[in-house]
Formats: sequence, structure tokens, C-alpha cells
Amino acid sequence: MAITSANQLELLQTAEAVAREKMIDPDLVVQAMEESLARAAKSRYGSDMDIRVAIDRRTGRATFTRVRTVVADDELENHHAQLTVAQARQYMAEPQIGDEIRDEVPAVDMGRIDAQSAKQVILQKVREAERDRQYEDFKDRAGTIINGVVKREEYGNVIVDIGRGEGILRRNEKIGRESYRPNDRIRCFIKDVRRETRGPQVFLSRTAPDFMAELFKMEVPEIYDGIIEIKAVARDPGSRAKIAVISYDNSIDPVGACVGMRGSRVQAVVNELQGEKIDIIPWNEDQATFLVNALQPAEVSKVVIDEEAGKIEVVVPDEQLSLAIGRRGQNVRLASQLTGLDIDILTEAEESQRRQAEFEERTRLFMDTLDLDEFFAQLLVSEGFTNLEEVAYVDADELLVIDGVDEGTASELQARARDYLEEQNRKALEHARELGVEDSLVDFEGLTPQMIEALAEDGIKTLEDFATCADWELAGGWTTVNGERVKDEGLLEKFDVSLEEAQALVMSARVLLGWVDPADLEVEESEADEADADTDEEAGA
Repeated sequence: MAITSANQLELLQTAEAVAREKMIDPDLVVQAMEESLARAAKSRYGSDMDIRVAIDRRTGRATFTRVRTVVADDELENHHAQLTVAQARQYMAEPQIGDEIRDEVPAVDMGRIDAQSAKQVILQKVREAERDRQYEDFKDRAGTIINGVVKREEYGNVIVDIGRGEGILRRNEKIGRESYRPNDRIRCFIKDVRRETRGPQVFLSRTAPDFMAELFKMEVPEIYDGIIEIKAVARDPGSRAKIAVISYDNSIDPVGACVGMRGSRVQAVVNELQGEKIDIIPWNEDQATFLVNALQPAEVSKVVIDEEAGKIEVVVPDEQLSLAIGRRGQNVRLASQLTGLDIDILTEAEESQRRQAEFEERTRLFMDTLDLDEFFAQLLVSEGFTNLEEVAYVDADELLVIDGVDEGTASELQARARDYLEEQNRKALEHARELGVEDSLVDFEGLTPQMIEALAEDGIKTLEDFATCADWELAGGWTTVNGERVKDEGLLEKFDVSLEEAQALVMSARVLLGWVDPADLEVEESEADEADADTDEEAGA
């Protein structure tokens, strides 16, 4: 196929038609044609030659040009595409390195293979341009809702026509029992837009919590205007959901506004989500109050929060247990997602049994270690004493408030407690030394003999060993694995060592060993204080 005057204009007409169909710039299609023609010319003239093609945007005439670059004598590698300065003087008066010599060459006749290759180049370039255009169109629309038309289904994934492109609704992003046919209208949430070399770029979802939030924003003007804010959403797609809302206008009830007149607003969202039941819950900054709301319709008797562990215990009446947990644990699971806390649900009977067991355990501790009768030990526990350290080192006045305890009895109790603790410390230190603990760790300030013994049992026997520990290894913590919070046991966790205390101990050890310059620590602390102050100012503003 030769590029003759008869079909020169067809190039431009073809470029226009393809660009119009794919909704891309016609110039990109012409550039693809130029590249494909240049590739065909190289296959005829030789791959070593630098052949370039330019198509006139007005007439459609294709010009084939051979380009040779002027290089230094010692850099000449390709005689077909390069010239030395001396050789270039045949074509120009004063050639400089980097100059280009251009000669027009005859157009080539394209055989069947060349034409097929040119077609593939053009199609590839058009696809790339189409994908770039789609990415640019949708990159700023992530996090919004879009209406589309189902085109086809591939291996459970739904391909959706979204106007100037296609999106994919993956199998795991569909609400369980939904099925679609070609040409069905569908409303989806644009979950992500990524620039991919091949495959889909616009990823859709109908199960994302944000999809529900956006639907409410469309149905509830107060949310769109910012008077009501959606603080959290938890979903079991297609079955049940919980959404927490707060109003910044005291005259507007956030729950009522989201429900709408006779439930019209929430019902519109329910219908879109295939009958998913939605609990609308008032947000509260107090975690306990918020959780009580989140566990509705179950009634809650008591809430106990462990902020450090990120866990929360909820006590409910015996008859409310199944309602609080929900079918297959759904209610408590959604409440946990909504609050971001692990929730343990106990009945009042179970909590009473646990408290009784703790009471008996502490009573037995005081009976065995302080040589007290059961009644006296129970008095100590009833007054809030939980361990021997509290008895040994508390102000004596706190013991005198117990019925039947005078100054002599209080002194005797504290003396027994201190003697027992000192004996335990001596035994712990002896055991630690038997395990090979060195004086550098024993003499380190901040560690008790029991802590040193626990470290030695785990192989930490020197100050150097201790200085290499991470703070979470000592204090413990929580790690999220596959969406579940997993407990990391700390070596010193049973001694109530916090993460901050563990960090301070480790840094002190590193300073003693000369691994860390104290001046650097002071700079870091100063910068941290300044950052905290800036944060406080911003919060105040």
C-alpha cells in the first residue's frame, strides 16, 4: 500500500473518525500513524537508519525524512544515522556536534505484514491515549457516586459503562444477592482510580461504607450542607448497617433528619442497598455513651473501658445477651467497627462471678502473705487494696480508716508486707544471678528484682541486651492482623509498665552505654514540645 495523493486525505479522515469514537485528541491518532509509518519505513530502509515521518495536518501528505546526527569522531558508532564533523561539511558550512542533517526519502510501499504492524501500533497508541484520557477524567472523582450501565459480566466481575470510560465492579464489591444483566442501570461508589498499564483503572464498589455515607449525603440536605456530619459507618453489606451522626445545630435532631418524614430518606437508601437494615445512631464524644447507643436495641447495664488495651467490656442483663450479640455476632461486630474498640460482652451474672473470683483471690493473697485471718483480709480488699505494694508503702492514715485498725496494727501490717516483699526481691535476684544476669543490668535504675528475673528468663542478661529491646517488647501492645486486633505480650507487662515508661527505660540504657547523645534527646524533646504547642494552638483556633 503506497501513500498516494488519492488516500492522503483518508489518513486525516480516519484519524478524525477514530478520535471522535474514542473521545481522544485527533493529533494523538495522527502521531500514532506517523510512528507506524516510520516503523514500516525502517523495515524497508534498514533498522539502523533514523527515519521519521511527518503528516501534514492540513493536506494529509506524509513526508519521509532520513535524519543523521553530527557526533565527535570517537563517538561515531552508526554510519547510517550519524556523521562526523568532517563528513557533515558536505551538507552545511559550519557543522556543530549535535546538529541534524535531514534528507527527504521516497515514501515506501507497505506490504501486508507492514500494514498489519502499522495497524497494531496505531491501535496500541490509541488504547494508551484512551486510558490516559480516562484516568485524567476520573482521577478527581474517587470517593463519589456515579451512575452507569452494565455492559457485561466477566467471571463474576461486572464491567460498567460510566460515560467516558469503563469501570469494574469486582465480585467482592457487589452486595451478596445482586445480579445484573446487560443494559441494567447501576449506581456505584468510585472506590479507587489508578493508572494501570493494562486492565481496569476505575474500581467501583457497592459494599464500601463510604457508599452508604454518600447516599445519605444525596438524600439528606443537612448532611450535604454540613449541618449534620456522618462520623462513622459500619456495614454488613446487604444485611445490616450502623451509621453514627452528629448535628452542629441544636435545633436539628440528626437521627430524625436522616430518617426523614415517615422514614422517606432512610428508605430511599435502604431501597438502593437491596433492603439493608440501617441503624442510625447519635454520635457522642464519650466512648461509653456512644457504645451504649451503638449496641441498640440491647440495653446496657455497665461499661468498663481499658483505653490502653483498646478494649471495652459491656455488662448487659442476662435476658439481653442474645440481643446485644445479634444474629451470628452481627450487632456487636458492627458496634465494634463503629467505635474502633474490641468489645467483650458479659452478663450481669458472669460479671458478678468474676468480681467474686477477684475478691477471693485478693483475700487469699493477703491471708497467705500477711498471715491474716479471712475476715481481716476481706476488710483490706473491701477498702480497695489490691496488692502487697499498696499495703507496704501506702500512707498509714489510709490503713487507720479500716474498722479495728490502730497505729500498732497498721505498723505491723506494713512491716509484714515489706518483709515479704524484701524476701521475694532477694529470691528473684538470686534466681536472676543463677541465670547469668550481669551487674550492669542489676544496678540499672528503674528495674525491680522481679523485672530483672523476668528479663533473664527471656535471655536478656546485660544492659546491652536490654538497650536493644523495643518499647513494645517490654510493655506489650496490640497489632491489627487481617482486621482483628491481636495482643502482643510484653516481658514487663505484668508489672504494669506502660509504653512510655518502657521507652524511657530503654533510652536511659542507651544513654548510659553511650549509644545516644543526651543532647540529641533534649533537642528531640524540645521539638516534640513545640509540635504539641502548635497542635494545641490550632485546636484552640
